[in-house]
Amino acid sequence: MGRGEGSESSEEEGQFVRNREEKRDRRGADVEDLRRKHRGSEDLEEEVDRKKNRDRDRDNRRRYKGSSDEERDVKRIRDRERRHRADRVRDNDNDKERDRRRRYKDDSDEEYDKKRNLDRERRHRVDRDDDNDNEKDRKRERDRRDDDDRRNVERRDRVEKNGGDNEREESKKKEEGSGRARTVIPASVINGDASKLGKSGGVYIPPFKLARMMKEVDDKSSPEYQRLTWDALRKSINGLVNKVNATNITNIIPELFAENLIRGRGLFCRSCMKSQMASPGFTDVFAAMVAVVNTKFPQVGDLLLRRIVLQLKRAYKRNDKPQLLAAVKFVAHLVNQQVAHEIIALELLTVLLEKPSDDSVEVAVGFVTEVGSMLQDLSPRGLHGIFERFRGILHEGEIDKRVQFLIEGLFAIRKAKFQGYPAVRPELDLVEQEDQLTHEVSLDEEIDPETSLDIFKPDPNYLENEKRYEELKKTLLGEEEESEGEEGSDAESDEDDESDEEDEEAMQIKDETETNLVNLRRTIYLTIMSSVDFEEAGHKLLKIHLEPGQEMELCTMLLECCSQERTYLRYYGLLGQRFCMINKVHQENFEKCFVQQYSLIHRLETNKLRNVAKFFAHLLGTFALPWHVLSYIRLTEDDTTSSSRIFIKILFQELSEHLGIRLLNERLNDPTMQDSFESIFPKDNPKNTRFCINFFTSIGLGGLTENLREYLKNMPRMIMQQQKQVSDSDSDKNSASSDSSDSGTSSESESSSDESDRERRKRRRK
Repeated sequence: MGRGEGSESSEEEGQFVRNREEKRDRRGADVEDLRRKHRGSEDLEEEVDRKKNRDRDRDNRRRYKGSSDEERDVKRIRDRERRHRADRVRDNDNDKERDRRRRYKDDSDEEYDKKRNLDRERRHRVDRDDDNDNEKDRKRERDRRDDDDRRNVERRDRVEKNGGDNEREESKKKEEGSGRARTVIPASVINGDASKLGKSGGVYIPPFKLARMMKEVDDKSSPEYQRLTWDALRKSINGLVNKVNATNITNIIPELFAENLIRGRGLFCRSCMKSQMASPGFTDVFAAMVAVVNTKFPQVGDLLLRRIVLQLKRAYKRNDKPQLLAAVKFVAHLVNQQVAHEIIALELLTVLLEKPSDDSVEVAVGFVTEVGSMLQDLSPRGLHGIFERFRGILHEGEIDKRVQFLIEGLFAIRKAKFQGYPAVRPELDLVEQEDQLTHEVSLDEEIDPETSLDIFKPDPNYLENEKRYEELKKTLLGEEEESEGEEGSDAESDEDDESDEEDEEAMQIKDETETNLVNLRRTIYLTIMSSVDFEEAGHKLLKIHLEPGQEMELCTMLLECCSQERTYLRYYGLLGQRFCMINKVHQENFEKCFVQQYSLIHRLETNKLRNVAKFFAHLLGTFALPWHVLSYIRLTEDDTTSSSRIFIKILFQELSEHLGIRLLNERLNDPTMQDSFESIFPKDNPKNTRFCINFFTSIGLGGLTENLREYLKNMPRMIMQQQKQVSDSDSDKNSASSDSSDSGTSSESESSSDESDRERRKRRRK
């Protein structure tokens, strides 16, 4: 019934509506006739209703003629729905028309047209917004369905992948229920198919329990014991690989050789790849470790290289960028260590740049940055071709701007001959070039990763293989030589130590290019320039490791940065003050800088001279620098130049601003510091004294020379007193000499004088 209702055509519905409208018009005309006939009659409304009912019944009989009762009911329901729908449409039209008449009632024709157009545009805009919202909703719904589908696929793949694990757990529960399990690692699992084992090689066993279980096993060649040793080997290799770094690699490698790397080469390769994927920053360390292992066990290096190349190819096909970056970086450092041939690097770059995209070009740029230094030595023509391809990609301009900047940066690195990107760091250069074995693996050939080596398999010749590796381990680690060396005499060991020390002293290389010093200065400069305030700069500079004797470089660079500024910045003075207060060594170094700068002040420009003077004025004004450094300044006309006089002028003007003229005068008149200020305020010569007074008066600091003026005013009197003292001392010396020479005749002169006196008295009496 519903299907028949849905099959009604829209044409029939339109015809029905038109017929209904015609009937309504005729019915309206009949009603009007009735109203004219019965105008003023009270039964008019009843007559109209009766007329409508008669017309409706006549139409229904005509429409439903020849139909069964069931069909008549269906048609009647459908007609009622059509009438209701038509009534709603008519009511809406009437409402709109009423609103329109109300809106445009008082408008002219132009205003009416304008408002009608505005209303039409508003309705269209609302319709477009509704369509956009509907489109967004549909897109959101499609995305949600796509996410659900992808999640379902991943869940199904995970279930299929873990199905074997669930089966193993169920079989294990059955075996435990039947009482056939002997230990934590069942023999049935060991003797079974190795492919049914988990990726980790079994359940976790604590080390003490594993050692106890190994002691309890009597048969050393049994699969149970081999499984226990396999787990111990796997854990030991994983632990050593996870611990290795550039500092302890020389200690880790002997421990690694102590493990059976022939039996566990699959475990070693898997552990290296997983650790490198988790920590790409240690890729060069892992490559150096693989290079050392490759010299003794080439099959290990070949297996690792094949697995990395296979991982690289899979990541490239899957468009897995993180995994591709890790694999490419590992290949680059294996090429640098010459474990892999350089041809694989050129093949990889050719593949990445054949159809350039943003990601592939970015990976290629990173790869060339890592391996470019080695390719420049091994294959310069191939590297030139790669850079030509980069140049072509750059000129095409079809890649992103960010990637274009990466290519331009790579060209800058090449121009600097890959400085800062060495092929092998010195601490990781552990293999001599003639000892290294290089493997050639192509990207085009089929590669067997030998994943079966990662899974435990019982070895029928286990004891023989272990014994053979023990002998090989003794050869590698030199245990026999160590035992013989312990039996030697102490004298021989002392001689060997002395000879080794002499050899080390002979092998020491002295760097005359001062590369480390240049790098230190660059680091100090960048730290000073990039800091927000002096506290941050001081904190960063104190973290820089300075060798003994390099503290002077810090003070020199700070003063150099200060002099390079356009105007003096208080930032440098505060930073220098902080260093002087932290360590006395820096204070002494700034004293040396003061002496050095004053002796070479004539070489500085006026701007640099002003900044340096203000810097030292800040240190003196805050008492971070002792004032006895002023004793190096001699303020005379002969001992100063125009530059040095400008320096002294700015220095004392800044000090007067820092301290004030009164406090500065008290400081300069301190009795304990007069020895340090004698050279600035000379009193040895009136000419020098007058020059000093005139200098400080001309720069507006004449108040500092009051004592000097008093001294100059009293200088003639002091000179006369000095001359008188000199003459008095001379007369005293002459009198003393005359007394000593006339000591023999003094008695005779005295007696003669007495007699003459007596004779004079007698004559006067007479």
